[in-house]
Amino acid sequence: MKTRNWILRRSPGRKAWRAAFFCAAVFAVFIVACGAETTDIDGSSTVFPITEAMVEEWSIAIGGSARLVIGISGTGGGFKKFCNGETDINDASRPIKPSEEEQCAEAGVEFIELPVAIDGLTVAVHPDNGFAQCLTIDELHTMWAPEAEGEIDRWSQVRPGWPDERLRLYGPGVDSGTFDYFTETVNGEAQASRGDFTSSERDNVLVQGIAGDRGSLGYFGYSFFVENKDILKAVAIDGGNGCVFPTGETINNGTYAPLSRPLFIYVSKEAWRQQVVKDFVSYYVSYDRAGLLMELGFVPFPKTVHDLVLDRFERGLTGTIFGGKSRRRGTVEDILIANQ
Repeated sequence: MKTRNWILRRSPGRKAWRAAFFCAAVFAVFIVACGAETTDIDGSSTVFPITEAMVEEWSIAIGGSARLVIGISGTGGGFKKFCNGETDINDASRPIKPSEEEQCAEAGVEFIELPVAIDGLTVAVHPDNGFAQCLTIDELHTMWAPEAEGEIDRWSQVRPGWPDERLRLYGPGVDSGTFDYFTETVNGEAQASRGDFTSSERDNVLVQGIAGDRGSLGYFGYSFFVENKDILKAVAIDGGNGCVFPTGETINNGTYAPLSRPLFIYVSKEAWRQQVVKDFVSYYVSYDRAGLLMELGFVPFPKTVHDLVLDRFERGLTGTIFGGKSRRRGTVEDILIANQ
């Protein structure tokens, strides 16, 4: 597996950085001090742009004194490494699953669960598509249900009156937390999906596929749409209360439902004991980074939530309150307050 090393410098633009990173299978990022201990980060491609930017900005802020290596294995692939003790931090676009929680426990890996931002799964089509302005969850189910495989392949089958044109689907791979969240929301069960679609753990591959295919439809995190809105067209989603487009405002206020979700990082308790990890993650989850999150196309939590997350990290509170066997329901703020 190929690895690329990058000496940290302020780049002319994050989009160029990201395009370069996505050319490699693993991304070893920002080597600074010689002999510095390595902090290994892996996981979600959706959360990767946040972590990439946080590493860059933090390293510049401190003048460079740590080595952080970032990989992209997808949320599920990242948890496999994390729960085996191979990485220190896992980026996750969904909460930890019960099976992953058990794997961590069996390996003796304690972790601190930290929500870091809000994202809205964005359904996108080719910019020349003039008819798919809004889709219901039932229509998404018609497209993506397991029983649709080999059966639903024309736009006219999704809604009467739509053209009898070929429908081609693009989506994340099965190790992606985005895939888990979308399939659970749309099909009622995580991992329940038709299999005859173009899949990739690399969101940029999906973006380019949709942008080059007039009959396409796909989904990924909101930030990738924001970065590529000149070559893609977002579709409004009707979750039962009318058609709503994903925007920073609608994702944050809950009206873009049910495709809005929190994003996470998971920090091993062993890594938490290292000062460099404490300093980096404290910087990462601070409300002072809200502007950076918005610049990247993500939605920050209110300051009260960021403060609760920072407090949870500083206290080293372990275990999951958003996933696992005892998954709580409610807003991120309500769950954090109830589990201080």
